[in-house]
Amino acid sequence: MATKAEMIEAVADAAGVSKADTERTLGAFFDHVVSSTKSGEKVTWPGFGNFSTTQRAAREGRNPQTGEPVKIKASTAMKFSASSTLKQALNGQKK
Repeated sequence: MATKAEMIEAVADAAGVSKADTERTLGAFFDHVVSSTKSGEKVTWPGFGNFSTTQRAAREGRNPQTGEPVKIKASTAMKFSASSTLKQALNGQKK
């Protein structure tokens, strides 16, 4: 797993820009994804995938230590769907 610092360094080296510029740019991208999906929009990056949110209903779970029922609140979760281009790249298939 790459750390934040390793990712910033790799992107900065690949793009030929400073680490500070890279960190600000990646931060702005992630802030945009969060704010857009929080308002119900879908963020699409062609050739990579889509970021969106999904609603999880309230449900009953179990405490694994005691076996007692536990109420789990409804929540909103981030969802990522990989594009077909990304899936093909990951699986070594040519388009």
